[in-house]
Amino acid sequence: MDPDTDAAAATDPAPTAPDAPVDPAETARLLETALFEVKKVIVGQERALERLVVCLLARGHCLLEGVPGLAKTLAMETLATVSGCTYTRLQFTPDLLPADIVGTRIYRASSEEFDVELGPIFANFVLADEVNRAPAKVQSALLEVMAERHVSIGGQTFPAPDPFLVLATQNPIESEGVYPLPEAQRDRFLMKVVLGYPTPAEEVEIVYRMSVSPPEPSAVLTPDDVLRLQQAADAVYVDRAVVDYAVSLVLATRDPAVHGLADISELIAYGASPRASLGLLAGARALALLRGRSYALPQDVYDVAPDVLRHRLVLSYEAL
Repeated sequence: MDPDTDAAAATDPAPTAPDAPVDPAETARLLETALFEVKKVIVGQERALERLVVCLLARGHCLLEGVPGLAKTLAMETLATVSGCTYTRLQFTPDLLPADIVGTRIYRASSEEFDVELGPIFANFVLADEVNRAPAKVQSALLEVMAERHVSIGGQTFPAPDPFLVLATQNPIESEGVYPLPEAQRDRFLMKVVLGYPTPAEEVEIVYRMSVSPPEPSAVLTPDDVLRLQQAADAVYVDRAVVDYAVSLVLATRDPAVHGLADISELIAYGASPRASLGLLAGARALALLRGRSYALPQDVYDVAPDVLRHRLVLSYEAL
């Protein structure tokens, strides 16, 4: 064998994947520590924070809907800080262009050559703020990166960083100057989470905590830790009975009458696609890991089902 090859192989970095089985209790402790740091800044919204972590572990993306002022941006920024990952915020506006997101080729007069200038999408955590304010071509550019995890510019392909999480936000109370996401594009999101107002006690705590000296979260994870946690979520055992349960939920959205739900048959125009079945199981694996288990239960599927299915159903005119 070539000694140069042997020397190069010896200096290669070790793979980040753990060789030994992951201890569920240790993994849950690490995730709990990360969530504790996030909750130092974010008051309430525990379900939304848990779902953000589930999307991160399941390598999915999240669509967050809520009125302004509910800490959507702050939650994403804090989670990125705690994870030790890069973060960028994209403010979507009607005049935004795809090149403003993914990047473009720029001519350098000094070298008389074109250089590729990568866009802000190349970050571990990307906040697409008010995604429904941008035209369809900009939305498509974002969703293509989400699905393919790479960008092609000038004949060159640039992979998105790993880990890669996109959180898109929507304002439900405005209808002027917005471009609603088509059903096919909404299906690309693993979950849609709807935020509500905080309770009176939580709002008092928000005022006390944020008015004087807002708390600063600590980075308790690294990008390699996040990758290992994602691999641990992939290894969570799912029994055939749990798979059958998840698939039956999705099938019930397509033909409710067959599953004893004839009362709502006329309310659903189109049910969820097979991508929903995959999403239910991916979310159940991640939630099981977050709860300190190496196996998924039907309860895990049940708990993530509203967020996985909410944006995938096309309602009929009667339902509206």
